[in-house]
Amino acid sequence: MPPEALDLTAALRPRLPSPLQPIEDERFSRHGIRLLLKRDDLIHPDLPGNKWRKLAPNLRAAAGRPLLTFGGAYSNHLRATAAAGRLLGFPTVGVVRGDELASRPLNPSLAQCAADGMRLVFVDRTTYRTRNDPHVLARILAAAAEGQAGGPVHGPHPADDFYLVPEGGSNALAAGGCTALGHELQHRADVVAVACGTGGTLAGLAAGLAPHQRAIGFPVLRGGFLAGETARIQQEAFGGRAGDWTLDERFHCGGYARSTPGLDAFAEEFEARHGLPVERLYVAKMLYGLATLAAEGTFPPGTTVAAVVTGRPDAPEPAKAA
Repeated sequence: MPPEALDLTAALRPRLPSPLQPIEDERFSRHGIRLLLKRDDLIHPDLPGNKWRKLAPNLRAAAGRPLLTFGGAYSNHLRATAAAGRLLGFPTVGVVRGDELASRPLNPSLAQCAADGMRLVFVDRTTYRTRNDPHVLARILAAAAEGQAGGPVHGPHPADDFYLVPEGGSNALAAGGCTALGHELQHRADVVAVACGTGGTLAGLAAGLAPHQRAIGFPVLRGGFLAGETARIQQEAFGGRAGDWTLDERFHCGGYARSTPGLDAFAEEFEARHGLPVERLYVAKMLYGLATLAAEGTFPPGTTVAAVVTGRPDAPEPAKAA
């Protein structure tokens, strides 16, 4: 099937452009800041937010081939990929970090992946960290092709038949897909904020904004690696740095799926005030970061800030930071 033959818009009917919702919140308004929520969580019930924008161009490129991708035990990307496979009728394999998980009951996130037809292949953490090494990747592909841990994917597939999507779905194609997010926000805000896991959404968003706009990314993981990753993705996608973007590394709250009492209190109060459920792993950290920046005087009065809501609160609650 040629990529252009896969009409995802007709097959999945995404809601695009996603709504832009004004929010009256005194934590922003008292500083003269207008807050807008870019409701990407409403794009599709099974592929919400940046998952649609990043997956769609990769699904077209895969053109029905078995899709193999990577993620942790609570990966939103794995769940979205599995849902896409179910909806479009193609096989999916999820390579999961942590071989100890193979002998345990599936958590709700992985159970949903399995229910959607994704075959889960558990690998030890050393293998997972080195998955991009050609020799390690070859072993992973061979295990998937042989049907390790659950039988073949809709029948046997040679290792070179799989279409690979990286962890979080972030590659050059994904960044290209996320430029549409920037295009939808052109001239609608001065600053656009997004939570970041692997950098692909920020890379495309910034490239799609108008020259006078800037993007702020809020990493949800520790490590300080996202600036380099975002620049690398932009190099592959656009030939170099594109758009005005920065990262604020202060609001990961201990790392992925970690929280703090301050973040919990903020998210609960935001939900109560606005009647809007707040996804904890990404969206809460971004909004918390924006409120802090507003209090610090980062944005001059008259600034319009658009916050991208990339997902819904259907993932397990995060753990507390140590």
